[in-house]
Amino acid sequence: MPDAVPLFAALGDATRLRLLGRLSAGGPLSITRLSEGTGVTRQAITRHLHALGRVGLVRHARRGRERVWDLNRKRLEKAKRYIDQIAAQWDDAAERLRAFVEDQE
Repeated sequence: MPDAVPLFAALGDATRLRLLGRLSAGGPLSITRLSEGTGVTRQAITRHLHALGRVGLVRHARRGRERVWDLNRKRLEKAKRYIDQIAAQWDDAAERLRAFVEDQE
């Protein structure tokens, strides 16, 4: 996954993770709705959404006069597969280490 660094850099922010969680649970939401109860300004929410949008995790569309943001589940699934691949490599390495240690005993 050649674009993993920007993707995981975008995910490395607590506000962005909360935004993804809200979009995942609530479907498409406006910036006003996303900022409610967060203590984060609408301008900051917009900045975070654009950062997530640049790596393809969210997208926006017009709904009347509002712009609503939605989670790009396919992109998030791609990130999950990448993490699963790394986890499998770690599991394989741990198994090889365990087998090596047992052979040494």
